[in-house]
Amino acid sequence: MNSSLRFKNINKLAIPALIAGIAEPLLSITDTAIIGNIDVNATESLAAVGIVGAFISMLVWVFGQIRSAISSIISQYLGANKLEEVKSLPAQAILIVILGSLLILLISYPFSKEIFQFYNASGMVLDLCSTYFKIRIFGFPFSLFVFAIFGVFRGLQNTFYPMIIAICGAVLNVILDIILVYGIKGFIPAMNIEGAAYSSLISQIVMAVLALYFLFKKTTISLKIQFPMHEQIPNLLGMIGNLFIRTIALNTALYLATAYATSYGNEYIAAYTIGLNIWLLGAFMIDGYSSAGNILAGKYFGAKDYESLVKLSKKLTKYGIITGFIMAFIGFVFYDFIGQIFTKEELVLLRFYEVFWIVLLTQPISAITFIFDGMFKGMGKMKYLRNVLIFATLLAFVPSLLLFDFYNLKLVAIWIAFTCWILARGIPLIVKFNKTFIPLVNS
Repeated sequence: MNSSLRFKNINKLAIPALIAGIAEPLLSITDTAIIGNIDVNATESLAAVGIVGAFISMLVWVFGQIRSAISSIISQYLGANKLEEVKSLPAQAILIVILGSLLILLISYPFSKEIFQFYNASGMVLDLCSTYFKIRIFGFPFSLFVFAIFGVFRGLQNTFYPMIIAICGAVLNVILDIILVYGIKGFIPAMNIEGAAYSSLISQIVMAVLALYFLFKKTTISLKIQFPMHEQIPNLLGMIGNLFIRTIALNTALYLATAYATSYGNEYIAAYTIGLNIWLLGAFMIDGYSSAGNILAGKYFGAKDYESLVKLSKKLTKYGIITGFIMAFIGFVFYDFIGQIFTKEELVLLRFYEVFWIVLLTQPISAITFIFDGMFKGMGKMKYLRNVLIFATLLAFVPSLLLFDFYNLKLVAIWIAFTCWILARGIPLIVKFNKTFIPLVNS
């Protein structure tokens, strides 16, 4: 057996990637838990954090696809033993994504209220959205810089340093959240939702500095811009373009879910915020094995080692399902306790517990979908991923949401739609992979 396919070696990539992957959702989930327990306007503040979090996650996912594109190209060059030929690419790619992020910041900052009115926010919730967003958006370029460097490390088959960076950022965010949101009597005033925003911003800046440090110290990759542009830049931009369209489809689903939840009332969007953050945390935990699939699939595909590629898919599917069931089991065991971590508001908890069971049941399903999603990214099959997600959003999520909302199921309708969406994303990937690569192994 290929030594890199052993359980121990897969987990050397997967476990650090898992920890690194939860950094961004952990920033939001920490804000959610701490904001949900403030003394003033807790429900409105929690709703605002959820709405802004959905929009910022959309931005990060759309532009953060640079990580997968860089990782795919570098890992394939590594598998083909041509790493020296691609060393000038990361600096050029990072420059492109940073310039794009600054443009988004300049466009979105002046129109914060208009953006969140589009999400059906109004009154105090709208004001809190604008306040929170105008601080957190400055962390956006730093987040993309970190994502790009994580992509370099993944391409080099290294997930250890991204893990260290993510741990530092997450721990710092928790500490700052407690200090700035609640304040320290006689020293620091309670800043409530603004404190949560500043905590996230500072943590993202620190993670960017650490990412830069480890790139310089632990790799031979330079961030010096060299010309002419690398021959893979058109391919990289093509991948990013396909992932961009794909992520627009993804965030269409997230936007519709957030807008519908907001329209139901403050306790619904607050409950939806808690559920979404838990679902995203689970998704990013599964992303550990998805990342291992991304990293190793790119390497095997570059080396034309299709037998190892098929074996990898089987092993990762087994590990992912087990992980998904473990997370679901833990969720059911601590069902009541988990909701109370985020809020003590009875109406919010009532709405949350109505749908939390669906959030938990999606974990094993999501595991398989995300693992094959990661493998297709590693192989650079971004066009197919784009088409599958457009199909899943337009033909599974939207009709399901409209149908079950018509029957007034509210949050239940949203989470049924998410379940249909995940199934519609995963099944075509599994079928396509098996039809493409199993015959190549057996031939």
